[in-house]
Amino acid sequence: MTIREVQVTIDALDPRALSSFWQQALGYAFPPPPGVELAAGADPLAAWDVFLEQAGVPPEQRNSSSAIVDPTGKGPRVFFQQVPESKQVKNRLHLDVRAAPGLAGDERMAALEVEADRLVALGASRIQRFEPDPARLSTGWIVMADPEGNEFCLD
Repeated sequence: MTIREVQVTIDALDPRALSSFWQQALGYAFPPPPGVELAAGADPLAAWDVFLEQAGVPPEQRNSSSAIVDPTGKGPRVFFQQVPESKQVKNRLHLDVRAAPGLAGDERMAALEVEADRLVALGASRIQRFEPDPARLSTGWIVMADPEGNEFCLD
């Protein structure tokens, strides 16, 4: 059986803004445009602006998509595509951001709270905290929403 790579695709009203939130939230990076070598410290979004202009993409279409990648190559690429409508109902699929691996109890929840505060400062909103419940094999988590209202969990 062949193993397949996975890309996570997120519908967005503003792909660039939402990808910027998730880039900071996950510690991911913006890939450079095709065939472009970025100098150390160069802004990949500025390089995309130049690339799209030179490719003749009209200004009103330059925010139709965006992507971020795991700089270690371990995680999936996350692609953001522009859609005309805003989020209407609860997600049927969500991301779990593993912010406290290996931690348990109060130490785990404290680490999740620190991460929740960081993400709120980036534009996320907090929805609900679930306490650890050993009887249900639950280690506790916090439900959040990104700036466009997409739910995700701090796990």
